[in-house]
Amino acid sequence: MVISQSELLSFLTAKNSRPHDRLGMHLWKKNSEKQIVVRAFLADVYRCFVVDCLTQECYPMQKLHASGFFEALIRRSDLFKYQLQSENFHGCRKTFFDPYAFLPTVSAFDQYLFNEGKHRKIYEKLGAHIISIEDVEGTAFCVWAPNAQRVSVVGDFNHWDGHYGLMRTLGSSGLWELFIPQNLANCPYKYEIIGADGHLRLKSDPYANYFEGYPNHASIVVDNTLPFQWNDQAWLKKMEDFRSDALSIYEVHSESWRKMTQSQNRTLNYRELAHELCDYVCDMGFTHVELMPLSEYPFLGSWGYQVTGFFAPTHRYGTPNDLRYFVDQCHQRGIGVILDWVPAHFPKDPFALEFFDGTHLYEHADPRQGMHRDWETLIFNYGRCEVRNFLIGSALYWLDQFHMDGIRIDAVASMLYLDYSRKPDDWIPNRYGGHENIEAIEFLKELNDAIHENFPRAITIAEESTAFGGVTRPTCDHGLGFDMKWNMGWMHDTLSYFSRPPIFRKFHHNQLTFGMLYQYSERFMLALSHDEVVHGKGSLIHKMPGSDMREKSKNLRALYGFMWGWPGKKLLFMGDEFGQSNEWDYERGLDWHLLQYADHWGIQRWVKDLNNLYRREYFLGQLDFDPRGFSWVIVDDQDHSVFAFLRRGQEGECLLVICNLTPIARENYRVGVPYKGHWKEVLNSDAAFYSGDGIGNLGGCVSQEGIFHGYEHHLTLTLPGLSVLYFIFDGLGKFLR
Repeated sequence: MVISQSELLSFLTAKNSRPHDRLGMHLWKKNSEKQIVVRAFLADVYRCFVVDCLTQECYPMQKLHASGFFEALIRRSDLFKYQLQSENFHGCRKTFFDPYAFLPTVSAFDQYLFNEGKHRKIYEKLGAHIISIEDVEGTAFCVWAPNAQRVSVVGDFNHWDGHYGLMRTLGSSGLWELFIPQNLANCPYKYEIIGADGHLRLKSDPYANYFEGYPNHASIVVDNTLPFQWNDQAWLKKMEDFRSDALSIYEVHSESWRKMTQSQNRTLNYRELAHELCDYVCDMGFTHVELMPLSEYPFLGSWGYQVTGFFAPTHRYGTPNDLRYFVDQCHQRGIGVILDWVPAHFPKDPFALEFFDGTHLYEHADPRQGMHRDWETLIFNYGRCEVRNFLIGSALYWLDQFHMDGIRIDAVASMLYLDYSRKPDDWIPNRYGGHENIEAIEFLKELNDAIHENFPRAITIAEESTAFGGVTRPTCDHGLGFDMKWNMGWMHDTLSYFSRPPIFRKFHHNQLTFGMLYQYSERFMLALSHDEVVHGKGSLIHKMPGSDMREKSKNLRALYGFMWGWPGKKLLFMGDEFGQSNEWDYERGLDWHLLQYADHWGIQRWVKDLNNLYRREYFLGQLDFDPRGFSWVIVDDQDHSVFAFLRRGQEGECLLVICNLTPIARENYRVGVPYKGHWKEVLNSDAAFYSGDGIGNLGGCVSQEGIFHGYEHHLTLTLPGLSVLYFIFDGLGKFLR
């Protein structure tokens, strides 16, 4: 026996961290004579041979231990390519390559970039990948566990026994690696880790591309050697500029958008959604869908916001290629796809990231920094280069591998402040004594820079609920670098105003005007998201005042009219576009049956026409972020709760938006306008087509001379109660439409 007893014992007790130093083929010198020693540690093997791949000569191996440890001393001085031939206790033989005969699959440069936090395609190195080395096909595994005493990859291929599949540590990089010369596509696996604390843990792969569902949560090897056949080249070449294009987003929770009632309330899968959802979104005129988080998550009730698989689409709706099919179909239909992405926190599930290698690896050790009190989740340690690389790699992975058009980042405010939702004695100040999370701020800057550098057409959207400065300012100008930010102040004030009975609205007039004071401080998106219709808040339509559904519908149509007229990109949560009556329930499909009622199909038609006008009149999107595109006309008629403003484009391009937010119709109401001529009434929320009362202005109005609201011309209009009217300047001469 060449191997020492202590070294043999390290294998038998599964505590060897450098298995390649002893397993496999090595030169061995005895009394100045060079020989070769080959060792193998194999389960359920009766006997084993070393086979020369060139000559087919066989060399028997000595069994040193009943658990399957073999050794052969070969009187040759030249290393050669070999295979192992094993025979089990039933006489079955198989010939295979030795996992411990291969060099590392992760280069020193890859390791360096990862430790620096700069490896932009780390998802191609860590995790499980089917590759070929020296014409030998196999599966390469790599995981970061710098404080582990031992790591093994386990699965059906080695009976889930951590004595086998021992991985080698790649020095100070903290990476553990093993190439198994088998195509393990679709095989479940995990990492068996003896942590720094000496305890054994069974962990899913943080970089896995697919997962089993409850209760196992095993990672699954995905074969990416046969690439998906994309057909969205035309879409990707269309370099749209979100700043100057209409952007109207339909927010979707895949689980509950629509159920297959004929199949026992089954959820639609990715491929079914690809057709049904695309048809609907195209018909409604939305430009994009925003998918609530699809990264793998264990608890359905988290809606995807407690992620355990940052590089894997959830198994609930199909395979990774099924999701690619969904995105591809959206793009072919002219629909962009934005993904909710959650780098703010992660759950404490024992199979996932928490205490991964027996230390607080991904999270902070101190709960005053590492525990999110609101959700009882863990906060990433953004100060670690490898953690930042993990998260940035995840974002780039979705944009690269799934052709996503952008990401919306959840809970940014909770990342920016160390004292977010904490008591005074439950947080630790930064190095300057402040409450800003400096590491998180730097991470967000680096993230946005990496996305814009590698995917210039992708957009990043922040859900940020505070007045933190420069969220959408470029990083070179000391901003965070986001493309857009949800306008939470506008959302709060607007919903508060519209939820009031009209008789009291005149006392809260400023809630609809105040937003213009900060409107252009950031690039804002107006979002009525899922957060506004959950946790007892009720549906949007039931937030509206009114003694019956008809009056509530009028108020909701007026709200949407005000929203689409106001500058900024738009987002609306599913179901709100037809006045879903019940509060959103993630376990139930939307109440599509409501569309048999006029109050609901009227809202749906109204949203569709708002989208179509927003996209048709290109100057609206072009100047969403430009103060030159907006001016007040009527801002001080609080007694009648009437507002009017202009959305402007080039000379002669002008949309007049008039809101009458009491139930009283206003006859002969005069509104100043900047151009002499005909103003066409292009939208009227009170039209019978939308289940309104049909009161309007017979399709338009010709301006009259006379100074009103600072303009030399004015329109004399009828303003229906609880309505929003849109007028486009029809023009004279060259402005004639």
